Amino acid sequence: MREPSRAFLLGPLLKGVSRSFYLTLRVLPARMRDPVGLAYLLARAADTIADTALVAPERRLALLLSLRRQVNGNMGDAAPAPSIAAELARHQQLSDERILLESLDPALAMLMQLDPADRQAVRQIVSTLSEGMEFDLRTFPDERAARVVALPDLAALDHYTYMVAGCVGEFWTHMTAAHVPGAINGDSGAMLRSGIRFGKALQMTNVLRDCGKDLRIGRCYLPASLLEQHGLAPRDLLLPDASARARAMMHALAAMTLDHFQQAMAYTLAIPRRFVRLRLACLWPILIGMETLLLLVRNDQWLDPASASKMPRSQVYRMVASSLPMVWSNGLLRRWFAHQLRGIEAVIR
Repeated sequence: MREPSRAFLLGPLLKGVSRSFYLTLRVLPARMRDPVGLAYLLARAADTIADTALVAPERRLALLLSLRRQVNGNMGDAAPAPSIAAELARHQQLSDERILLESLDPALAMLMQLDPADRQAVRQIVSTLSEGMEFDLRTFPDERAARVVALPDLAALDHYTYMVAGCVGEFWTHMTAAHVPGAINGDSGAMLRSGIRFGKALQMTNVLRDCGKDLRIGRCYLPASLLEQHGLAPRDLLLPDASARARAMMHALAAMTLDHFQQAMAYTLAIPRRFVRLRLACLWPILIGMETLLLLVRNDQWLDPASASKMPRSQVYRMVASSLPMVWSNGLLRRWFAHQLRGIEAVIR
């Protein structure tokens, strides 16, 4: 088989393994697309390794650490990319994920062709994201162990959301500053902090949306200390009445998520209006995230995996189209956000 090209990696393959990120990448300023797209592919490959449940967790961890070493250029005793693909590809139910693993070699070659500063930034973000995956594999039981383990407290949840998403906001901000002069104005430290909270907003939304599914493989990202405050234990969240019993706790976490989203919106509004592509790339995840959060807080069966609060793709596309007139106007964006905020707060307050 002919080795996949850059165009294939950042085109059909990326589209196949991402839900909405492909749209974001396509609208990004051209100079950001290669490092950001490649970082996504490598992180998604690492995530596929970590999530292949038919392989024992300790073996997945070994392969994950091996990929991390290769990304960082430390071959040593790392298993070659083709070996990782050969071991895991046959276990993938989705053909795009199998192709992704089989494309690791050209993806790693593309990494070496990046500008040194971009290469280092991609290595750092993929390493941090893989640390979040390592945390999962070390913290939670085997998916078939019939046990549920919860994170201990809110500090652990906050650290987790940094490792798996907050760091992406940090990376995004560095890439923007490097490749889009003038887009990051004023206090760059404040933008970095807001960027981190941007990522945490999206991940907290994912944590709440996917809670029912995660519980059934033994993972409870809702902190044990918070569960205890509401008279709950992790296994109680699997009971038929769990959605109702845990609703007040979910509302408290949704309120925390809204605070993060306010920083995400501030981040987007701080980008000058002439950088339309960059503003759209930031706006779309907020639109989707806030709508998902609204669906979630209105969902009486939010802990039932069969009733997951997920937007259909057709709705995502409609939302993307409706954002085009708004992106030019801070006033319209503020009004839209305030409307969504009031809708969510009316349910959780």
